[in-house]
Amino acid sequence: MSKILFTHSYFYRFDPKQWKTAQPYPPYGTLSAAAVMRECGFEVKLFDTALRKSPAELLPVLEKERPHYLVIYDDGFNYLTKMCLTRMREAAFDMAKMGKAAGCTVIVNSSDSTDHYEEYLRQGADFVILGEGEATLRELIATVGGTRHTVHGDAEIDFSKIPGIAYSLAQSPNHPITRTASRPVLHDLDSLPDPAWDLVDIASYKQIWLRQHGYFSLNLATTRGCPFKCNWCAKPIYGNRYNSRSPERVVAEIEMLMEKFGARHFWMSDDIFGLKPGWVQRFRDLVLEKNLRFEYKIQSRVDLLLKEDTIDALAASGLRQVWVGAESGSQKILDAMDKGTKVEEIREATKLLKKKGIEVCFFLQFGYLGETKADIEATLNLVEELLPDDIGISVSYPLPGTKFYEKVKNLLGEKQNWTVSDDLAMMYPATYPPAFYRRLHRLVHKRFRLRQGREEFQKFRSTGQANFRRALKTLYYFPAAAFDSWRLERLEKINPDAPGL
Repeated sequence: MSKILFTHSYFYRFDPKQWKTAQPYPPYGTLSAAAVMRECGFEVKLFDTALRKSPAELLPVLEKERPHYLVIYDDGFNYLTKMCLTRMREAAFDMAKMGKAAGCTVIVNSSDSTDHYEEYLRQGADFVILGEGEATLRELIATVGGTRHTVHGDAEIDFSKIPGIAYSLAQSPNHPITRTASRPVLHDLDSLPDPAWDLVDIASYKQIWLRQHGYFSLNLATTRGCPFKCNWCAKPIYGNRYNSRSPERVVAEIEMLMEKFGARHFWMSDDIFGLKPGWVQRFRDLVLEKNLRFEYKIQSRVDLLLKEDTIDALAASGLRQVWVGAESGSQKILDAMDKGTKVEEIREATKLLKKKGIEVCFFLQFGYLGETKADIEATLNLVEELLPDDIGISVSYPLPGTKFYEKVKNLLGEKQNWTVSDDLAMMYPATYPPAFYRRLHRLVHKRFRLRQGREEFQKFRSTGQANFRRALKTLYYFPAAAFDSWRLERLEKINPDAPGL
């Protein structure tokens, strides 16, 4: 029986912001692929990098397991892998080289390798799977066979007939690379086996969650893909086709994770949760029928949340927190992004969600092409007006395969990817210099926390109850925000042609 060692390239320790947040999740997409290959009769193992210290820890695992295949298969559901961070790319390269040295056939599947397959092939990968991976991995390994050999020198095997891969018959810069036809995405997600949860050291994750947060959260996905056309959003794995698991399968998995691992909170890692008409309502009904008590968080769009009784159904099924892509308080910028939402919808959805006791969190994006002083101020005013429960701030990040990337690719410098998730470097000349956006990031966060603190003071005056820790932080955020505002004005003057802020 051939043995497959699965791994992935995301190390939480290499991403200081995420390591400090202490909310690690197992590699759900990796576990799904491992389950598929186990169902095909292969022996599967996992080197889970999430909580590891270094790629070097792979070496003794390779020596012990002696796998025929090393499959570096990133969790395509985790937004952190979609950022294509260079620190994780370097880790993938290191592990690919280790796999080659150990005599494995090395196969890679990730957002970054789909965009940069040539580089991964030069760094030791025998094959790069492009896009959704399970069906391609199954066919590829069946074609390669169970012997310990790689693509190089095996010219008698015609890999060109396998959709969804890139490969080269020799690992040299001058040898041609073959990219085969695209493979259609899988429509029947219920045909997939449950992820191979037994491969994960759940106790390590649980210990961190309980110590830092007092509860244990696990992740799962109910859908694949997103049909919306936001022109900056990269979808190299699951694309624009939207396919759902049935509510019955999802609820069954939640029930198993609650019983087996004691999870009481879940992150639904879909790009868009509950888009299919009637799905959320059926999900609610099943949760209530089974009397399951858990909370969960999702990512959604404000226009979808306003449809029918969606918010009521979400609240009844245990939704605790929703992250929405507010992006900007300027309708001009939302339209330029092809976002397809209205500022007024952000207002309406936020108010309705809060009324139901659901936490509302905003993704915000600054630095988009054509953004001016008035657009930035509109975003700041919207945040202060609606006061979401949390905010995530980014700058516009051009990734291959997007219309936005095509607009700015000729303006990009040598650095074209962030190193870690809070890098937030501007990759192209925007309205203001890069230092301006770094300072703006700080200012928006401080103004937001200051506003939250003031709300707590007002709550105390009216009810006698408040989050005193949050309220007392205003003593820091008030002068800190004033200083950042002053610095921002000075940085703005570096670009005399830009409208002032």
